[in-house]
Amino acid sequence: MMQADYSFVTAPGAVPLLGHTLRFLRDPLRFLRSLPAFGDIVAIRIGPFSALVVCAPELTRRVLVDDRTFDKGGFLFDRSREFLGNGLGTCPHKDHRRQRRMIQPAFHQARLPGYAREMSAQARAVVETWQSGRTVDVLAETTAISLRTTAATIFSAAPAALRESLAADLATLEEGVFRRMLLPRHVDAVPTPGKRRYDRAQARSRQTIHRIISAYRADNADHGDLMSLLLAAQDDLAAPGAVGARLSDDEVRDQVMSFLFASTDTIGKALAWALYLLGSHPRTAERLHAEVDAVLTDGVATFEDLPRLEETRNIITETMRLYPPGWLLTRTTTVDTELGGRHVPAGTDVVISPYQMHHRADLYTDPERFDPDRWGPERAKAISRSAHLTFGAGARKCIGDSYGMTEATLALATIAARWRLEPIPGRKVKAAPYALALGPKGLFMRTVVRQAKGVRNSY
Repeated sequence: MMQADYSFVTAPGAVPLLGHTLRFLRDPLRFLRSLPAFGDIVAIRIGPFSALVVCAPELTRRVLVDDRTFDKGGFLFDRSREFLGNGLGTCPHKDHRRQRRMIQPAFHQARLPGYAREMSAQARAVVETWQSGRTVDVLAETTAISLRTTAATIFSAAPAALRESLAADLATLEEGVFRRMLLPRHVDAVPTPGKRRYDRAQARSRQTIHRIISAYRADNADHGDLMSLLLAAQDDLAAPGAVGARLSDDEVRDQVMSFLFASTDTIGKALAWALYLLGSHPRTAERLHAEVDAVLTDGVATFEDLPRLEETRNIITETMRLYPPGWLLTRTTTVDTELGGRHVPAGTDVVISPYQMHHRADLYTDPERFDPDRWGPERAKAISRSAHLTFGAGARKCIGDSYGMTEATLALATIAARWRLEPIPGRKVKAAPYALALGPKGLFMRTVVRQAKGVRNSY
């Protein structure tokens, strides 16, 4: 990897050998938020990795849109590929267009109503197990909702035991990859207990998905889920029967791993944050409850309800602004280029932080405030598209953005129709930026049953 041109300002606080590693590990979010004060592009060094952090919104957008020059790569994605493989979310530019063409039909708007039925059913199934007055691990519960939904929409015909095994392995991998991205590969090769757990989870998850793929191919039936669509997908630009005209088993596995992570981990954490914020903003919670009481007919949100769930959708959007699941992104320059009028050599790691962008006072009014109303029709017009990066931008924008927003909105509305979650006095909740997706740590809340209009509760 070539070194960046350090005519760029270097962030203060670097120490010999370690660079900014200690500052980054101590509080990654605070470190990233401090960088715009030093310029639009700031050089950092994390252990063995040098990188340029892009802080200006228009330059950030250019990096995301020009994915040929600023390709997927860097210390984050290079290590993520170890367990996510070469799927749509991690593949380089040379593979992306073909994969996107083949997978896009699975996320066509016409398929959302079918997916939404599973989203609603799985949210209801989880919240019906709650009991009033109990303390719940909120992240565990919202992850369960998202996992059940993901399993039902990706591989509905797979045995429950295999789905649960995959979920456990994904959690191990997602936690371990963040630690590994900061370590030189020769250090990471040391067989520590954590490294052995990581390697076992990686091997087991691949074996599990291949077992599911084999079962689907043997069954040769269309189950109406993503797995069936992936196995039937064909590249319209390739000759029938040509190599690459269909996805291989390894390619299907990589897509499944990408979808599993993107859906389960990111939406589960976004939902947990939303419930946390509502617990500390009772007036917003009252407005949410009033909306679901007026819109829902039996306490379960459906696809048909989405146009009227404006408050719910704005709460999700504002939650993901404050706590974007994809809080850190990396790219690698494929050729010598320029950025901000300065030379950037090929092979330079470039870092983008949606979290940093979403907390800038020059881009958002009162950025630390939880304010769902900022996404109302009039106020939202004042927010630059370059400043809102929850789902990325350009050709690499998240293919499942509509899927994710639909799932989160339906799940939150379904929860709010039956429950109010109260904070536990004295418990501290912190952001945990030591994983690929930004989640809450220590989030326990008390369930309080509520009687929604037209709904008979038995909790």
